[in-house]
Amino acid sequence: MFATPQPIEIDVGCGKGGFLLWAAQARPQSNFLGIERKLVRLRKAEKKIQRLGLTNVRLIRVEASYCIGKLVPNDSVAVYHIYFPDPWPKRRHQARRFFQSGFVDDLHGTLQKGGLVNVLTDDESYFAQIEKLMAKGGRFVRTAPEQLPPAAMTEFERIFREQGKPIWRSRYVRLNQ
Repeated sequence: MFATPQPIEIDVGCGKGGFLLWAAQARPQSNFLGIERKLVRLRKAEKKIQRLGLTNVRLIRVEASYCIGKLVPNDSVAVYHIYFPDPWPKRRHQARRFFQSGFVDDLHGTLQKGGLVNVLTDDESYFAQIEKLMAKGGRFVRTAPEQLPPAAMTEFERIFREQGKPIWRSRYVRLNQ
């Protein structure tokens, strides 16, 4: 998939590529895969990648949970970036949330030992659910979140910060199990 074998970082729901493009330029020693379901967003990210001449980025249009559960090989990912997954705030819709126990199993299986999962959300109750799911089973340990420069912000993060909303962030490390 990539010309140079390097650690792979996956941006889940990469949108128009705000974080993805920053990361690919800032970390040329890594390869990046952007997963996005919406074609319009993916096309915008692709144009930016082409304009910048980035060779360490690939994009795929697919449902992220399917991609991670069925297409990503085991023990192959160094870092997942999951920024602002849809919170589905209504109680009756919460089963549609991205973070479910099966998804956490897939993250664990596809991450390399010591691999990272970075999470950002503006929804406090969803963050609490993510914390519980990631702590369950002792397969991940929570560590201090990565501190990123303003240039790395996603479009949603910019919007939420302008609205004065708090942002919850965490980082999880896959334990050697």
